[in-house]
Amino acid sequence: MPIAPAAPPVRAVLFDLGGVILSIDFGRALAAWAPHSRLAPERLQAAFRWDEPFLQHETGKLSNDGYFAHVRQALELDCDAATVEAGFNAILVAEIEETTHLVERLRKRVPCYAISNTNDAHMAEMRRAFPGLLPRFDRVFASHEMGHRKPQPAAFEHVLRAIGVPAGEVLLFDDLRPAVSYAGAAAAKSSKARCRSSTSRASSSGSACAARSSSAPAIAA
Repeated sequence: MPIAPAAPPVRAVLFDLGGVILSIDFGRALAAWAPHSRLAPERLQAAFRWDEPFLQHETGKLSNDGYFAHVRQALELDCDAATVEAGFNAILVAEIEETTHLVERLRKRVPCYAISNTNDAHMAEMRRAFPGLLPRFDRVFASHEMGHRKPQPAAFEHVLRAIGVPAGEVLLFDDLRPAVSYAGAAAAKSSKARCRSSTSRASSSGSACAARSSSAPAIAA
């Protein structure tokens, strides 16, 4: 029986932020905005969507002020921009301790990076509300700075170029299966993304997934 070649060691670990490192809850934003909206709760929920302005905000094509003005109009909010922003930032709930402890252990052995579909407002709020979170990583790759969102291949290609590590030697933890599937395919066309259950969960997320070619990861010393 042919012996499969040994998997290369993991030389970098890439963590998603929302749903893996930081729990998120979009319902908190709706609860904060509801007293200021002329819409009934069910219509308010339907009006808050990942629409084109949302995507533009997360790729740096729309400013905070521009996006909050859109939200105020779309959700028929009778409040100022600061109130809209406070509700938007309420989406960020708390650090997921199981995963942050994992980062602390891994960063002693291998570079750890973060990648996130996010925006300038949320990054500023993370620095304010969770001051020890982002410094855990060697570098944070934010969609609004890269100009690309996961699972777009350009987002991962941007990261790989920046860190100078081949895809097959990067382990990704993400709660978006399309992102994990792309990362697995990029590592080796013949391999499949592996998904394993995680105890770190956001309020509405599923299990976190890990993707890399071949079998269990070997962390480089």
